[in-house]
Amino acid sequence: MPEKVPKKKKERKRYYRKRVEFFRLLQKMKLWPSRKRILHGIKSIEIVGKQAIITTHCGETFTAYNSKNSRVARHLRNKWDMQICRACNIPSWKIEKFKATRFSQSYGSNLVEKDSEG
Repeated sequence: MPEKVPKKKKERKRYYRKRVEFFRLLQKMKLWPSRKRILHGIKSIEIVGKQAIITTHCGETFTAYNSKNSRVARHLRNKWDMQICRACNIPSWKIEKFKATRFSQSYGSNLVEKDSEG
């Protein structure tokens, strides 16, 4: 009798708008591509006006500006070839989820905050 091979669950595609607010996208994805094309996991984001103080799991802390056209926003949207930071220890499920995420100009979530009012 042939053995059953367990089916690998196909990751569901997620769609976001291309021009979604940058800080909300970072808060949702919790990933940061560095200039050396290394993908870091974000530990915390503290938004201060038009800037954010970002801390990665490997201990780096830096500030970023809220820009939809920034290098980081383009890297996240286009998923350019990146290595994964070993110190951040990003789980494989998060990488698969990131790879399955798609960006569209006319379709997808705007990542708008939902009002807490009834």
